Amino acid sequence: MKIRSIEDVPLLSTNLRIMKFWSFLLDHNWRRYFALIPYIFINTTQFLDIYFSKEPIDVIVRNAYVAVLFFDAIVRAVLVCFNRFEYEEFMEKIQVLYDDLVDSEDAILRKMLRECTVASRFISKVNLIMGCSSSVAFNMYPLFATTRVLPFGIYVPGIDKYETPYYQICFLFQLIITPAGCCMYLPFTNLIVSFILFCILMCKVLQHKLRNLKDVSNEKAREGIVWCIKYQLKLINFVDTINDLTTYIFLFEFMAFGVMLCAMLFLLVIVETVGQMVVICSYIFLIFGQSVIMYYFANELYDESLKVAIAAYESNWFDFDVSTQKTIKLLILRAQKPCAILVGKVYPMNLEMFQSLLNATYSYFTLLKRLYG
Repeated sequence: MKIRSIEDVPLLSTNLRIMKFWSFLLDHNWRRYFALIPYIFINTTQFLDIYFSKEPIDVIVRNAYVAVLFFDAIVRAVLVCFNRFEYEEFMEKIQVLYDDLVDSEDAILRKMLRECTVASRFISKVNLIMGCSSSVAFNMYPLFATTRVLPFGIYVPGIDKYETPYYQICFLFQLIITPAGCCMYLPFTNLIVSFILFCILMCKVLQHKLRNLKDVSNEKAREGIVWCIKYQLKLINFVDTINDLTTYIFLFEFMAFGVMLCAMLFLLVIVETVGQMVVICSYIFLIFGQSVIMYYFANELYDESLKVAIAAYESNWFDFDVSTQKTIKLLILRAQKPCAILVGKVYPMNLEMFQSLLNATYSYFTLLKRLYG
């Protein structure tokens, strides 16, 4: 059964419908500006508040964390809108290959597709729940503070935002606006993870096809290898497209992640109440969880693409004729250069890189703690 549109692709549907509702993808209407304009205005006031702030260090650090998080969400949304047609064209290509796998006569391929879809939908639900929990934590923080504070700092010239009724108005406004930020931040993560999961699935399809070349005629083996080479080129093109769309976002988030995690660890040391510690832990869990998910699956893609060469070698290539052997050698040579999601088009996103980032973050946190102590 053919999928009629990219909205109906189970791998993408949950997050794509959210992004369509806010008109970041597929539609272009007033909702896009209703989401973006208030957030750009609020984010500007957040940075102004940090610049003019004379509040305690823990308040400034927390406000800076939320300001950077909001800025990241805005950058994601703006770049998605700017590259809207590239995203939609890419997802249409995914739809075509998804259809092919749905209609495949190979039960193993259909099973792999189901597992990929289930994983994508599960991760999307977990991330959305995590985002909702973090939104609640943002808004609950003032309940545990020892002084009157807002969920996040904003600069309002000419008035004292902590005086009644300005405080209640600002608090209510932030209470309403915060959940909308999740719709700009989390669906993007989930959508990119879905793209990466599909690329991992493509690697596994290649491995399966290559391992099944055993005990076949030279003619069928050559046809299978040519098909695999074409499929490999599609995989490489897919990964290149993901990098073109996301590499500089990942570079910014790579730099911001270390700073934000270091700031939250430092804040965890200096806050005064258990309630504040719990809320700060939820902040840490949000950014850490998002990064772990992204780096883990990028690492899986890196590893699975290397396994394509191993699968080709295990296909009893030495039983083929010389012409077919030369063809499969080309596939093996290309597969030895892994498909990688890149940070700033330079560094491969994998768990080794993530560990290095955590080590550097902890070193700076230790230094900051000593200086403050």
